[in-house]
Parts: sequence; C-alpha cells; structure tokens
Amino acid sequence: MKTKFINGVSSSPSLSLGLLVTENALQVQPDTQEDCKDLGCPDRPDPDTRTKAYLWCREFLHGAWKSLDEEDFHITIIRGGLSNKLFLCSLPDSVQAVGDEPRSVLLRLYGAILQMSCNKGDSRQSNKENPFQGAEAMVLESVMFAILAERELGPKLYGIFPQGRLEQFVPSRKLDTCELSDPSISAEVAEKMAKFHGMRMPFNKEPKWLFGTMDKYLSQVMRVNFTRESHLRCFNRLLSYNLPQEMDLLKSLLESTHSPVVFCHNDCQEGNILLLKDRHTSDTQKLMLIDFEYSSYNYRGFDIGNHFCEWMYDYNCNEFPFFRVSPQNYPSKAQQLHFIESYLRESDGGFDNLNEEDQIKLKEELYVEVNRFSLASHFFWGLWSIIQARLSTIKFGYLEYAQARFDAYFQQKKIWAV
Repeated sequence: MKTKFINGVSSSPSLSLGLLVTENALQVQPDTQEDCKDLGCPDRPDPDTRTKAYLWCREFLHGAWKSLDEEDFHITIIRGGLSNKLFLCSLPDSVQAVGDEPRSVLLRLYGAILQMSCNKGDSRQSNKENPFQGAEAMVLESVMFAILAERELGPKLYGIFPQGRLEQFVPSRKLDTCELSDPSISAEVAEKMAKFHGMRMPFNKEPKWLFGTMDKYLSQVMRVNFTRESHLRCFNRLLSYNLPQEMDLLKSLLESTHSPVVFCHNDCQEGNILLLKDRHTSDTQKLMLIDFEYSSYNYRGFDIGNHFCEWMYDYNCNEFPFFRVSPQNYPSKAQQLHFIESYLRESDGGFDNLNEEDQIKLKEELYVEVNRFSLASHFFWGLWSIIQARLSTIKFGYLEYAQARFDAYFQQKKIWAV
C-alpha cells in the first residue's frame, strides 16, 4: 500500500489488487482537503463496535477467549478513519491462557473508502464498468494475506469475515527512511524480497499490473481538473511534460529490458517494513514485510527499483508538504550491489557456485535492470499522486510529491534511458 503519513499515522485505503479510481469519484470529491480523522481519536470504540469485536474474538479465537466475559474484554483504538480501522483486542492480565492462544490480536475493519469501492456509490456507469471490483479486491487480498501468513512471510491470520479480519499483533515499529541504508537491514530486506518473489500465488501471472494500472491512472489524470490556483499552476506544469508521449517512451525502454515476472510486493518502502521488537541484535531475522495491497505478478526490476527510490523520501514530517526528498540518498552503486548480492544469494540457489566473473556479470545485469525500472516507479507514483491530490482528504502535498517524483524521473532518465 502506498502509505503517506501524518505524524506517523497510515492513512491509505486498502484497495488491494483493483487499484482503480472511478470517474464518479473524480466528480464528487471536493477540491479542499480536510484532515483525516485518524488523529485525536478517543481510545475506546463505540459500544456497538466493542460488542461486535468481542463476538468476533470469541468466535474465531480459541482457548481463554471462548469463556471470556464481555465486561473483561479489552479493546483500544489504534487507528480510525476513512480507510482501515485498527483495534487492539486483548485478554485481561487476570485471565490465564489455556493453551497457545494469543493474548492480543489486531482487529482490522474495512473503512468507508473500501466500502465505497465495493458499493461503487451511486454511479451506474461505475457499476457497469466493474460491479464486483471492491469485493474482488477484498477476496484477493484475503487469499494473499492467508498464504503469506501460512508461509510465515506476514502476520498470522486468526479470522476473516465480511467486515474485516483478526490478525496477529506484532510488537514492532516501522523503519525510518534513514535505516534503509543500514547494510544489515538492506541485506535482510533483499532476502525477504527474494523469498516473496519466489512464491507461487493463485493469481493472474501475466504482468498486466504495472502498465495496466498506469494506463488507467494516466487516463484519469488527463481528465481531472483543479480549481484552486496553486493546484492549477502545479498541475499545468506536470501536464507540460506531455505525459502520454513520455509513457510511450518508457514502455519502449522497459520492453527492451529483460526482467523476470515474479510475485512482487510493489510498495516496499520503510513504512511497510516492521522492525520486530524483542529480537536480539544478533538475530539475523529482525524484519517483516506488511501491507500487500499493491502486490501482484510484476517485473522483478520494478520491485527492487521502487525500493531504491524510496530511500530518497521521508514521509515523517509535520510541516507542509509533509515529506522531504533527498536525491543524494538514492543508493550508490556499491549500496545497490550489496542489496543485489543478498537478493541473488537467496533467489538463486546456484549463485554461490558461480565463479567470481559470472557473479559480477549477474549483479551488473540486475543493476541495469532495476535502475531502468526505477523510472517506472517515479512515473507510477507521480501519476498516483496527481489523482490523490484531487481525491484525498488527507493533508499532504500530493502535487508537490508528484512534482518531486517527475523531477527524479527526468534526472534518472538522463542516465538510464540511453
């Protein structure tokens, strides 16, 4: 999930593999932005939500949860808002565990944005386009989450129901942007990504996601309109790049660049990587990837190149535009090759048996591949951010972010589009 943070609070909708923006949404959203309701939420949910949460925990969990009285049930809000709503549900300290049941679980309820995606609002045209898009997205994400949990590549799944799911509560914190360049963290991210890429998932294996989504985004961008003067100036500057022609050039470059199709995370940024607590510094496995809403079969180069791009962007900022960009933090060749070598050791069982010359050749080939596909990352999230500037109610400089991504795109293009 492409997540932007307001004081560290995640606020993106969980639209999974659909990723479509409806024409209806572009028409009805206001041009002003209001703060999300994630901040300043009371700690306790309303009584109806509390009762439903209690019943879900009692029905889906085992052990002490089966005999827990509702008045002893502990629940606090982790995050509220229009997107996913998160709650921490816990057994009281006075209740002894019966077996290996979890003492705390995460309750995720799908919020208004996803429900709107499922119901398609009142737009008959949107329903005609794909009446099952939101429901299909939830099913696909649920299947994916369950498989990743079973293979210990994501949090455990304890229960699933139409309104949401019960997940493992993982004591952890999200990485900071500056930590992506830590050699040990970078190596483990590479290993985790390689394992992710090695999975066989029951989804469409054609690499339609990248340019299929970009085509839809571009179509929306060419029809969107802004009325605020500051927005209009920035938007017109972005349009001056002749984005349709530029995307055709990008497609031609990437079509000539070999990149295996694998199951990709597609948004491996610091906010989607957890540093697990209660792990010793000597432990080799300290990280967990989360938020698989954009995951799909895609080109390997995009996933790695996209991750490298994220080294430049810090979203943990309290002042407008609520992000910082540091182009000098894009990984050096040495840092990239460190990541690439860890990736190849995990993904290619025969890598260590190759002579040094062949190892260098493989690393150099992947180095070129990911840097070309990093162009697609900038273009993709640049288009995405223009649309968000029109739709989102979150206080974030989306048009400024789009400009930053296209600035980086053209800078990277000078080096790699040759």
